[in-house]
Amino acid sequence: MHGYFTTELHERLRDEVRMFAETEVRPRIPQMESSRAVQHGLSRLIAAQGWIGVTIGAQYGGMGLGHLAKTVIIEELSRVNGAMGAMVQASQLGVAKIVHFGSEEQKKRWLPAIAAGECLPTIAVTEPGSGGHVLGMTASAERDGDSYVLNGRKVFVGNSHVGDLHGVVARTGSGSGGLSAFLVEAGHPGLTLGLHQEAMGLHGFSFGELTFDNCRVPAESLLGSEGDGLAVAYSSSVLYGRPNLTAVSLGIHRALLEETAAFCTERHRYGKPLHDVGPVKLKLGQMQSRMMTARLAAYHAAYLLDLGLPCDAELMNAKLINVEYALDSARAAMEVHAASGLFTDRPVERYIRDAHHIFAPAGTSDVQLLRLGEVALGLGKGQWSQRFADLVRSPMAYDEQLTG
Repeated sequence: MHGYFTTELHERLRDEVRMFAETEVRPRIPQMESSRAVQHGLSRLIAAQGWIGVTIGAQYGGMGLGHLAKTVIIEELSRVNGAMGAMVQASQLGVAKIVHFGSEEQKKRWLPAIAAGECLPTIAVTEPGSGGHVLGMTASAERDGDSYVLNGRKVFVGNSHVGDLHGVVARTGSGSGGLSAFLVEAGHPGLTLGLHQEAMGLHGFSFGELTFDNCRVPAESLLGSEGDGLAVAYSSSVLYGRPNLTAVSLGIHRALLEETAAFCTERHRYGKPLHDVGPVKLKLGQMQSRMMTARLAAYHAAYLLDLGLPCDAELMNAKLINVEYALDSARAAMEVHAASGLFTDRPVERYIRDAHHIFAPAGTSDVQLLRLGEVALGLGKGQWSQRFADLVRSPMAYDEQLTG
């Protein structure tokens, strides 16, 4: 069924991803939850479907379907399992840096492999001492002849333990123009991967630590030019990170609503289904309203991004709305389930744990509100969506809609 923003192509893709998620991912969830181990095999299986290449152009072997199609993929995977939705969204961050800043040689080398599912890329920006303050990073990259020597630590690197190619932002000078980005292959001498740490949720996903100790990479590993590191970090976060995490939240939100509605149908009170109890139906109505509003914000922002229109504020708002509404609905779901929601025989407790993981990456809700406040005052810090309009515009899905 077509929506206002989606085409028949999007809905066919949704059906494909949903079938895969139900048949290949859902049966593995009990083992994922009990072991809490990184899902190397399942991550590769998902990548082999070609979905990591959804925003990669056809000239590099990708699907070339754009950000709304990416939203649909991540949403449908996250509806079944937030960890694998997070895996795909983190890989997409790694795609962004090459699409936006890679040389033609770098694009020809890496994008076809990513699109084919043979390479999972990451981006490594956050550091222990600076968190979301990108300019506070201290990891360094010093030029030495035909090489750069990297030193420092990166934390919360999405797909750290399954990634094949890390996009690393490090300091090559002072100030905002003193950051640069590099492509570093996993296992490169001088690069150490920290131990996988179990977390509250997203079991099966990895977001760990990379340590660089005199890690020497060729000068050809530089993405763009020296000084482009801040733009690499910000554009990846704004144009990919925010809509990607929005899609993860939306998928989890849908799962919360569907699970709670099913629970209210199968459980009975006073001889009637639980949903006949007024306050319970009220909570379901609130969850439904939140989910519909969140989905509208998510799809609208991705739609504008695909058209190459300025939409930084819409991307911020979509992440804010989807995260906050999913967390609100998570609480409502637990209130409806009551003690039944505390046990692992029902998935609601997993959805709640997973939902909390989406709050901080690409900016907490307070960060989004601060930026939106600047927009309200006419003090917005530029439009990354407009700056990269030609690179992110993906009209294929809409052309199909126009041509029937």
